[in-house]
Amino acid sequence: MKKILIMCGSGIATSTVVTKKVEEWLKNKKMDKDAKIYQSKVAAEVSHVDEYDAVISTTVVPDKIKDKVINGVPLLTGVGSDVVFKQLEEKLS
Repeated sequence: MKKILIMCGSGIATSTVVTKKVEEWLKNKKMDKDAKIYQSKVAAEVSHVDEYDAVISTTVVPDKIKDKVINGVPLLTGVGSDVVFKQLEEKLS
């Protein structure tokens, strides 16, 4: 089972919006049975990102984990969301 972490500043607001969009994308790709989504805040997950197959953040992350995190802001704006889903698919395959 693949593990996806979606995080934002509080672990509640924008990460919930992105979680719903990722759940829908996974369902459309018939990958929903093969992945589990976790939600959290950035501060709680900085030292745990390696435990996940993919990490999406809607807020700024520390430089030391930046290369491991997909920028999830396009999933909020709708501009560039296809790039986010492509990056997610690469990390999950």
